[in-house]
Amino acid sequence: MRKRPRGAGAGIALALLALAGGAPAHEPPPAPDPPAVMDFVPPAPGTYRLYDIMAAPDGAVLDLEGRRARLARFTRGKITVLSFIYTGCADARGCPLAYQVFHTMHDRLRDTPALRDHVRLVTLSFDPVHDTPAAMRRYANGAIAARAPGVEWTFLTTGSPRELLPILDGFGQDVQIERRPRAGQAPRLGHVLKVFLIDPRGMIREIYTTSYLFPDVLLNDIETLRRE
Repeated sequence: MRKRPRGAGAGIALALLALAGGAPAHEPPPAPDPPAVMDFVPPAPGTYRLYDIMAAPDGAVLDLEGRRARLARFTRGKITVLSFIYTGCADARGCPLAYQVFHTMHDRLRDTPALRDHVRLVTLSFDPVHDTPAAMRRYANGAIAARAPGVEWTFLTTGSPRELLPILDGFGQDVQIERRPRAGQAPRLGHVLKVFLIDPRGMIREIYTTSYLFPDVLLNDIETLRRE
């Protein structure tokens, strides 16, 4: 078993309930700074074990068409890689990094027939006030255009902060609102970037922060789960 920092179980800043105001225009994130160099060699798939951490929580979500669904629909039945983001994030080592890594994963999975039908990517917003289904559709535009048969990448949001909070709490994803945003701008949301690896049973098996968020690591872990 590999030893990694894991961040599950942290408290949630319930200040999300204070979000209000008009939604700014959202565009796909700018390319982040060049990715950090991986300064370790990940173990080969199947040479280690990923243990159960906790069950992925369920909750009400909205797809890009505004249709309501249960999050469990997108965290069961396949190996799932799930990232929380918000489309207004400008931190190059935050949400834009997750978007870039997921794009790379999408391309790698497309070219790996043994894996692509067994894996889905899920991008879930934690800013439901501004990240409406229409805003998420604009954010996802590049990914949708590049979508290949058999490679599932789903973009989701929620209907309100109250529907979102139990999901964040269940995942242990901290979010905190900037108290004094600049005039005319939406509040910035402070958060630690976390990406969750979920097995087909809906059990979280790994949690990645920026230190371990590399496509090679993710793909090795996915292949390890697939071999179970």
